[in-house]
Amino acid sequence: MDKKRLLSALILIVGLSVAPLSAQGILGRIANRVKEQVTDKIEQKVDKVVDETIDEVLDGTKSKSADADNNDAEVEDTYDPQAGAAKNDFVRGGVVMFEDNMQGEQVGEFPSKWDLVRGNAEIATIQGQKCIALIDGDGWITPLVKGGIKNYLGDVFTVEYDMLYDDRAKDGAPNIEIDFMHETERRDNEIFTVNYYMGHDKQTIDCDYVRPTDEGWTSKEGHTSAHECCVINDGRWHHFALSFNKRALKFYVDGKRVVNVPNAKAGAGWMTIWSGGMEKRPTYVKNVVIAKGAVELYERQETDIDAKVAAVEKAIAETGKFVTNNILFETGKTTLKQESMVEIQRVADYMKKNPTTRFEVQGHTDNQGSDAVNDPLSQQRAEAVVKALEGLGVDGFNLKAVGKGSHEPVADNKTDEGRAKNRRVEFVKK
Repeated sequence: MDKKRLLSALILIVGLSVAPLSAQGILGRIANRVKEQVTDKIEQKVDKVVDETIDEVLDGTKSKSADADNNDAEVEDTYDPQAGAAKNDFVRGGVVMFEDNMQGEQVGEFPSKWDLVRGNAEIATIQGQKCIALIDGDGWITPLVKGGIKNYLGDVFTVEYDMLYDDRAKDGAPNIEIDFMHETERRDNEIFTVNYYMGHDKQTIDCDYVRPTDEGWTSKEGHTSAHECCVINDGRWHHFALSFNKRALKFYVDGKRVVNVPNAKAGAGWMTIWSGGMEKRPTYVKNVVIAKGAVELYERQETDIDAKVAAVEKAIAETGKFVTNNILFETGKTTLKQESMVEIQRVADYMKKNPTTRFEVQGHTDNQGSDAVNDPLSQQRAEAVVKALEGLGVDGFNLKAVGKGSHEPVADNKTDEGRAKNRRVEFVKK
């Protein structure tokens, strides 16, 4: 059937269906139909509200639609690793010792408040604001503080800066580092460093640091990573901040804390900022501020400290020594495991409370291996514990490291349990 014939048939059907009806009858049927639909809609709404109310009363739940517009809706007890007030705790140090907002600088010249470590850098204007452009794929600069000295940071400080890089074209991006060196070390020999690659859709922030128990200033066995925690390569300015307080290292991106290291080695003297590996576009930096002071150091509750110190005091009062199996090392090495710092901190707290106490720090091993291996290993492990205590503020004059090897067992070396008891550290009062 063609379209015209189909249309004619439809008109005929409609005409037959309404022909017997008067205009008044048609209007009446329409009014009745509207009334029926309105009544049905109201009943459906009432039923829905009643059902949701009953559910809420019976099992304490709310429907998703009810919560959508309710600011007081109950929130599930879940942990969001990217949220929380504790992640926004940055406070600039109280005494500014270096600040550069680039005002008064001449575009195209090297920034007057900085020194060149390697590569190239110059003043530029981006989005109407003066800044430092790190160019040629290897821009490495350091602040000129007090004439260029390298011991200005100390053990409590903050660093802030703004940075911009545009990788929306996805055609290559640089690596960024903010590096901190001991005053005796050269660039790239960091006591700790924060680095991030400006490529990919989201950026990962890495931090490598020297642990308090590590020898020297550049071993950097400590590591933490905030995986894909931010987007900072979008051609916008982003704010970065670092806080170091005696041992606590924290790093923030746009006000959100992404790195939180509880025990890093103190002793940073100077710092550098580096952008490397991308020659097509510069990395831009502005508003650099270095200040003395830092985010408040998180300490255990005083009652907790007292309780742990009391345990050491009790052991020494009863036996003249404090013996622990909770100071652990990497297998066959002198490297302290991070969990050992809890016990070492306990001893440090005791010694600070009793500053005239002197300890012989004895390292003991099981009998696995020869004396030629175990004797020097136990000595070096005892020395590692002494260094860790010194790193926590204990006077090294009151400590003497002694390796006992496997010569003084306290349990049977034929069993795993016995060997575990023999692997111990003793703090013998002298």
